[in-house]
Amino acid sequence: MSLQLLALCGSQRARSMSAGLLRACRDLAPDGVAIHLFEHHLDFPLFSPERTEIPAGVLALQEAITAADALLIASPEYAHGVTGTIKNTLDWVVNHAPFAGKPVAVLNPSYQSFHADEALKETLRTMSADLVLDACLRIPVIGSRVEPDRIASEPRFAAPITAALRALVAHIGRANNSV
Repeated sequence: MSLQLLALCGSQRARSMSAGLLRACRDLAPDGVAIHLFEHHLDFPLFSPERTEIPAGVLALQEAITAADALLIASPEYAHGVTGTIKNTLDWVVNHAPFAGKPVAVLNPSYQSFHADEALKETLRTMSADLVLDACLRIPVIGSRVEPDRIASEPRFAAPITAALRALVAHIGRANNSV
């Protein structure tokens, strides 16, 4: 049985380093691990708790979260904060019960950016995610002059990404064995 990881990107840029980092994770995933990039959240309307109808894309995200063994979230920092894209995405699933306790790794594509990294982790803790700190990664792909689609082929990036994925898989294994 393979592990299913759901990847969410907080950037909407066409040549996003955050998306490139998630694709690198997919390319470097250990055997038995499938990483699915979910992109429908880029089109979500702004969250409002007064909405009576849940958009189809949000329902698809909820189903994907329920089916996933863990989540990978990569997002840049904008003006010392989390992007509106990732915050809106998380707002839509704040009351989705299967999110609570779900292992999550945060991947920060800029080593210098720590404000949004910490804010995102705090949001995830508040949502009762199982934040796997050993699998969280701050990696300087932004400013590296490496193209987003070449991140996995760079040894200086491939090694820490692989280590983070192994830490996440190990955490999932320990969590599954304790149930």
